[in-house]
Amino acid sequence: MKITRKIIAINEEKCDGCGLCVTACAEGALQVIDGKAKLVSEIYCDGLGACLGECPQGAIDMIEREADLFDEQAVAKHLHHGEEPPCACPGSMIRELRPVAAGEGKAAGEVAPPSQLKNWPVQLMLLPVNAPYLSGADVVIAADCVPCAFGNFHRRFVKNRILIIACPKLDNGAFYVEKLTEMFGKNDIRSLEVPFMEVPCCGGLVRIVQTAMQQAGKKIPVTFTKVAIDGGILNT
Repeated sequence: MKITRKIIAINEEKCDGCGLCVTACAEGALQVIDGKAKLVSEIYCDGLGACLGECPQGAIDMIEREADLFDEQAVAKHLHHGEEPPCACPGSMIRELRPVAAGEGKAAGEVAPPSQLKNWPVQLMLLPVNAPYLSGADVVIAADCVPCAFGNFHRRFVKNRILIIACPKLDNGAFYVEKLTEMFGKNDIRSLEVPFMEVPCCGGLVRIVQTAMQQAGKKIPVTFTKVAIDGGILNT
């Protein structure tokens, strides 16, 4: 059913495909396709405009036009399915990775420790709750800033684990509680470690994980690890 309502409009000439609007939309209404942000479906856009202030190019506007009704149930199904929607950004496609061995994939003259990443995507907003690699996995849910502060992040936290990253301050905490609740309930996750920064706002990630575990009725062995801004570990 179509009605006249507020809905976003994207100026593709201004859009540079940065993808900031995609992560800002809690309903998953936007994807980057062929280098440009696109509205996946009118029924996913609630018309509230959370994405408007995130576009550095000013390519998104709110207009009033005839459009399909916003469908909250369709949004929930869209966010939680495990299959890649046909028009989604290729960068969010589910992938199981083989950690790179020492000496592989290096640019000329580059010396760096090998990557230990086993899964893609890693951002909690994009990761499906029933991704196949979650079953029986040891999972690390890290605050976004931890890999920047902790130099040995891959070896200490990522090796032999499934990685998920999230920001408790900039992302939608209520949505993450709901998503992790479903993720914990649907998968036999073997263990969790939650590295978070010493700054006060980062403690929100601890509360998000604790609340989701309680709501899921699961007792998953969990370790909360506080990381200092200078890269040290303050407690485990």
